[in-house]
Amino acid sequence: MTDALDHPWLGGLFGDAEAAAIWSPERQLGHMLAFEVALLRAQATEGDAPEDRADPLADLIEAADIAPADLRDGTARDGVPVPALVARLRAMAGADAPLVHAGATSQDVMDTGLALSLRETGAALDARLAALTDALDALAARDGAREIMGRTRMQAALPIRAAQRIAAWRRPIPRHRDRIAAATEDAARLQLGGPVGDRATLGPSADAVSARMAEALGLADGPAWHAERDGPVAVAAAYANLCVSLGKIGTDVGLMVQQGVDDARLAGGGGSSAMAHKANPVRAEILAALARHAATLAGGMLHAGLHEQERSGAAWALEWLTLPPLARVAMRATALATEVVGDLTIGAAGTASPQRA
Repeated sequence: MTDALDHPWLGGLFGDAEAAAIWSPERQLGHMLAFEVALLRAQATEGDAPEDRADPLADLIEAADIAPADLRDGTARDGVPVPALVARLRAMAGADAPLVHAGATSQDVMDTGLALSLRETGAALDARLAALTDALDALAARDGAREIMGRTRMQAALPIRAAQRIAAWRRPIPRHRDRIAAATEDAARLQLGGPVGDRATLGPSADAVSARMAEALGLADGPAWHAERDGPVAVAAAYANLCVSLGKIGTDVGLMVQQGVDDARLAGGGGSSAMAHKANPVRAEILAALARHAATLAGGMLHAGLHEQERSGAAWALEWLTLPPLARVAMRATALATEVVGDLTIGAAGTASPQRA
């Protein structure tokens, strides 16, 4: 069965076009090629490669036409796509083949690609969370004075203004923006360590090459972090934490529009094949489902953070299974929450409830 994020019809619930593009095989392959180009040009600038040969070769790699499917068999054999990619690039390079990927290792390429993807995801999420904040502010301005029943432990408690519940939805959003920005900044770092992370195979110019590569790719510079996965784990936790807050919005909305409660109306409800009178709060339900899925994936990322010695094959592969879908879930949930808030009217008839004395 196709993954729900890309499924022909389930993708209508769970899919997100921008997130899919950021984490697509084509974009990932582009990041890997960008690493090889940046490495070659930095080495040429530092005198580790002849500039008159390295620059044309970098241009050739930058324009390389390689299909993601071309790396499938090599990945199945080697456990990573980079050896197959490098073999193709070296075949293109001819006599200059030794200049390609000189001193680097597969994890340098893939983790730098991950850092670039996390940077893109962080920027997209921040823009979406700004839009969600605006939608919540608009809802509060329009419906905040209306009276609804406050509920504790699923039981009627005392009347409250709608603004109080909306505020509980809104207040975490700036905190999530800060957490995601901080975690992304920490994780969006160049990976350049060579086979065992000590840069010995990159020669005496390794640190200068690293600095130039980081600048060219728009990433932070620093030591290799091959087996130090606290950065990706922190990003995953920030994504999942966000999804939990968005799931609360969905859960609350689903209860508010429940027949017999009628605290709110949600436009665009889903229909039933058997009961024409129903307008199911589908998008609110999906927000709650995405929150639970994100929590499950975040647990997997904690396991993926446990690398043995200088590199783990198993933990690293688990990260590939968990972090990309978690990022896509976070992006979908943020867009969906903005839709739900924009289509929500608090007050069953869309008018103000009687005011308290």
